[in-house]
Amino acid sequence: MMPEMGGYEFIRTFRKESDTPIIILTAKMEETDKVLGLEIGADDYVTKPFGMRELTARIHARLRKIEKPKEKPIILSLNDFKLDLAKHSLTVRGKKIDLTPSEFDLLHIFMAFPERVYSRSELLLKMQGSTFEGVERTIDVHIRNLRSKIESDPSNPRYIKTVFGVGYTFLNE
Repeated sequence: MMPEMGGYEFIRTFRKESDTPIIILTAKMEETDKVLGLEIGADDYVTKPFGMRELTARIHARLRKIEKPKEKPIILSLNDFKLDLAKHSLTVRGKKIDLTPSEFDLLHIFMAFPERVYSRSELLLKMQGSTFEGVERTIDVHIRNLRSKIESDPSNPRYIKTVFGVGYTFLNE
């Protein structure tokens, strides 16, 4: 405990900055002291005398309650599309569609900001970073391949539209 702060003030300050479990060990046995300690942020309150086995058990109980961060599934859902970023998978109208890494990245860009128009160079930069090697027209090939996999009629696309003289957009219908 920091000498310039009272015990309870220290707990309040510490709790604002950390989720680490706090167990108060004290000789104070009054119910009001226990309630106050728990209300200001302590996770447990142990009064003296206590046995080391009890203290160890209480520490282990608190540590079990700390949840390990679980990776939340990140799924972009738009129209009939579900893009699972963690599994790197796409389903369209309930059907799993296999995509190349470039097609997946391209669709991810489009679905993250539907209706936004991207130039070929913007798409290349987002897909490959500043060290991209290739020609902007490579995007046209990826778009054509992606359309053939996700569009009912690739020659008359419903989702990935060409914006003539600019680039491409993904429609949110």
